[in-house]
Amino acid sequence: MHPTSAGELRAWHVARALQQIASLKIVVLDDEDANEDPNEDAAAADVAANVALRVGVRLCPNVGWAQKVNWLVNPRSPTPHGIGVNQADLQRVRDMAGQFDAVWFFELRTANMFPWWKWPRSVVDISDVPSTFEQSAVAAERVRHKRVSGRLRLWSWQRRERLLKERFSVLTVCSEADQRYLRQLGVTVPLHVVPNGFERPKVVVSRQPSTPPRLGFIGVFDHLPNVEGIHWFVRECWPAIKRDIPDARLRLVGRFTDGPLKPDGVDIDALGRLDDPTQEMSTWSAMVVPVHTGAGTRGKVAHAFSVKCPVVSTSLGAYGYDARNARDIFLADSAAPFAAACIRTITEPHEASAVAERAWQQFLEKWTWDAIRPHIWAAADACLTSAEGVRANDPQ
Repeated sequence: MHPTSAGELRAWHVARALQQIASLKIVVLDDEDANEDPNEDAAAADVAANVALRVGVRLCPNVGWAQKVNWLVNPRSPTPHGIGVNQADLQRVRDMAGQFDAVWFFELRTANMFPWWKWPRSVVDISDVPSTFEQSAVAAERVRHKRVSGRLRLWSWQRRERLLKERFSVLTVCSEADQRYLRQLGVTVPLHVVPNGFERPKVVVSRQPSTPPRLGFIGVFDHLPNVEGIHWFVRECWPAIKRDIPDARLRLVGRFTDGPLKPDGVDIDALGRLDDPTQEMSTWSAMVVPVHTGAGTRGKVAHAFSVKCPVVSTSLGAYGYDARNARDIFLADSAAPFAAACIRTITEPHEASAVAERAWQQFLEKWTWDAIRPHIWAAADACLTSAEGVRANDPQ
């Protein structure tokens, strides 16, 4: 099996890059409510062999008004994501961390599960900046009182993010846009860009768009922005596409896309998780990325670029890729132009292929994991450099 989401893929490739330059030991966080697939580690046996410790995760909800207000106004409140580890496991991880030259946290959410403020000699890979998610949610919200509560959450997360410089040695983000954003918040520690990417195919994919034409979506349906985005697309865009292209089909690929959250609509094929969706994607006229909320960069965009599949996306869906409309990608933020762009990829296949070819060239330069690996090494090196002389002063 392969990693089943962009986050899992990123964690896997970061770990593989780190083990090329250092001795690596991995701490795995296990959700106590998750039904783990016993074969999940088979895709990364070389990485899984380095697992040294498994730590249980528990829910830490804010119960009552006092705790909720404390979460809102106290940027130092522990376990702000509502999940954490117990004190015994925290001590085990701290003891283990003391034996190594650096600690790399995958996701700020992971670091925040440990109720400990300052981690010397640490890197945190912030693939999703929490306050930018709240910004997108506020922008998409139409209900007034929900916009107000969203702005409060945004304010609270920004206060926490301003304090990251006190807690960690080095931060990494997925895009230069996120780097600029955190700098504007006053984050002054070394801040490296480690883009999201995808494997370079061993063989250049030969696209053969199918007849009748297919549009595709790839993404896990246990991630709310994916679910909300595809439901918006089916509700607002799909009827217009079907009027112009009556035999068009929509193909959904990803974990749980064939489950109860599948949208209702005609000619929608829910395929669920595919170990390797490359062949399926080669038959699409375009991949749609109808994302209106979220943070970080979408790994599905790099995936599409890697197989020369044209992409129709919202601006937020293409965030961080610096792709230009009708040059490397088709961009639209409202229903009518989004549907028109999808129709364009079907009726103007040569133009769509030319756009995908230019995106492929950008992918080779910037978004293969081979191209990204030096960015990972640079962040690790910055952490080790900043740690010189600090280790002897670690708190006991």
